[in-house]
Amino acid sequence: MGSTYEVADVIEIFNIEAFRRRIPKYKQKTLRALLQCRTSALGGHVDGCDKCGYIKISYNSCRNRHCPKCQGISKEMWTIQREQEMLPVSYFHVVFTIPHELNHLCMFNPRFMYNLLFESAWYVLQKFAADPGWLGARSGATMVLHTWGQNLQLHPHVHCIVPSGGLNLEGNWQRPKRGNHKFLYPILAMNKVFKAYFLKILRLSLKGGELRLPENFPHGQRYYEWKELLYKKQWVVYAKPPFGGIKNVIKYLARYSHRVAITNHRIKLVTKTQVSFVYKDYKDGAKSKLMTLKGSGFLNRFCLHIMPPKFRKIRHYGILANASKKKSLQLARTSLKTIQLIALTKEQRRALAKQRIFGDKVNMCPCCGKGILTAKGIWPKNKDPPNLISAWPINQKP
Repeated sequence: MGSTYEVADVIEIFNIEAFRRRIPKYKQKTLRALLQCRTSALGGHVDGCDKCGYIKISYNSCRNRHCPKCQGISKEMWTIQREQEMLPVSYFHVVFTIPHELNHLCMFNPRFMYNLLFESAWYVLQKFAADPGWLGARSGATMVLHTWGQNLQLHPHVHCIVPSGGLNLEGNWQRPKRGNHKFLYPILAMNKVFKAYFLKILRLSLKGGELRLPENFPHGQRYYEWKELLYKKQWVVYAKPPFGGIKNVIKYLARYSHRVAITNHRIKLVTKTQVSFVYKDYKDGAKSKLMTLKGSGFLNRFCLHIMPPKFRKIRHYGILANASKKKSLQLARTSLKTIQLIALTKEQRRALAKQRIFGDKVNMCPCCGKGILTAKGIWPKNKDPPNLISAWPINQKP
């Protein structure tokens, strides 16, 4: 069942000229794409049944990665690709979070700050993996950046899925050497290394001019007090025990990979002045509550989570890096004595994804239940569908 209200409704009402002047052009472009998604502005296509003559018109999707309506196929295709890469070992879920005192820098220079978050998280994981006392091998990780909390406030953190083990110098799979396999590395030690590395690069970048404090930096002349606060504050690294099996790993990955800041079904009411949406209050036992914001305030929070152009919020590192994973996974599977899966092409993954989402009746006619829907034609952007019967001859019922 579809949602009564959508993010597009909020954009249509509150994305006024005064608001657009306050946000970068790439965010304006994203809002425009979400507003036009599945409307005549993007054109469309027609499918027809080869048995009964039923016709189905569909408007094109925007396929923007921030759109709540466009993630289904992409997420399933990504999941299928990850299934082909999973190894028969345990996996850990590790989350690296930066303090809210850095939020202002994240808003001012998101590309630099989020790149540094990825870099710091991987530095910690590979440093402990290289330690002979813990693993003494090359590890890997799949990381997904999230920048939001349930209330849409800025809350940058990366979710990391890390295999329990890695490849040693001989190319064999090395399992962890310490612990009872219920933890990856010591959390307190990871906290310290994460904070030290992040703040070191941040300090050097500020000193070297690669990163500048914004003019409206809230701490003003108290920069050194702010820096001291960051060093004293305890940074958060969170780790969960191993997943129960490969299927659970895949299921968990799918939850995080293509998630957007807010889904349409969470929006409960949109008026001319306000937006109400459901959120989970994790400070109160994860209870579901209703939050109401001014329309411009809601849209402003949503825009906090629009990524800069070409910024990759899903990344693979170490033995899972795109440049080396083919060889690394082959070595790992040989060492673990498991079969090498045949890689599917993009079109094969797309077809399989559609079958998983829609079932075997993905192209079956909803009218007669016997015919197959096939493409009959398209119409261009900013045009309403023409007279379908005259434009595209459809087989009539015999």
